[in-house]
Amino acid sequence: MPEGDTVYRAAHALNLVLAGRELTEFDLRVPQAATVDLRGEVVHEVVPRGKHFLHRIGEHTLHSHLKMEGYWHIYDRGARWRRPAFQARAVVGTLQKQTVGFDLADIAVVRTRDEDSLVGHLGPDPLADDWDPVEAARRLGADTRDIHVALLDQRNIAGFGNEYACEMLFVRGVAPRTPAPEVDVAALIEVGVRMIRMNVQRPGPRVFTGDARPGRTDWVHGRDGKACRRCGTLIRLDHLGADPTKLRQVWWCPNCQR
Repeated sequence: MPEGDTVYRAAHALNLVLAGRELTEFDLRVPQAATVDLRGEVVHEVVPRGKHFLHRIGEHTLHSHLKMEGYWHIYDRGARWRRPAFQARAVVGTLQKQTVGFDLADIAVVRTRDEDSLVGHLGPDPLADDWDPVEAARRLGADTRDIHVALLDQRNIAGFGNEYACEMLFVRGVAPRTPAPEVDVAALIEVGVRMIRMNVQRPGPRVFTGDARPGRTDWVHGRDGKACRRCGTLIRLDHLGADPTKLRQVWWCPNCQR
């Protein structure tokens, strides 16, 4: 599923083919931005911000989010798309390359100077140059909700998703329903930063256990009913969320995470 490391790699791949080049194609297939035309403008850069993409083009920024189903693809001119055209939400191209965003969410175009109206609410990003662990710990520690819920709130830290939250909490031995103020959040964040910075360099699946073999990459995520790799206790599946409409599957070991 898309998390901060996925977005980081995708944004840098887009940046390699678009930055410094003039757009010959700009087609946003969503009602709120369908009339925007940035053809003839030069792409300054494509950068990630947590789970968000920011295409800085001329004086404007194209913002998009993958949510759970989205992808950005890169094609040579004339190449056949690997997904159906009806799923395309954005087409941004140059003379040489065509980039296509499928099933994107939160598409918007604003003046670059107004970017904060779209991403200013986000917490520190562990993959950004301006990563601030002190501010991240302050935000997370001030959240009174269950620690798993607090970790997924991008206003606290931008980039960690459900898989990271489950694996971080297991490694630190923290039960997912523990109130965030009762957790050593600085130590928890340090573990997460090491994980995401390691995985962003991997071309394949994420690895949390140190074992990249299929089926052995995670401690608890997706392993309900299977034996804990540390103690042998059966992994449990729970459901947590900020409200009943946002419940996420949560995997944890009741013996290792007390």
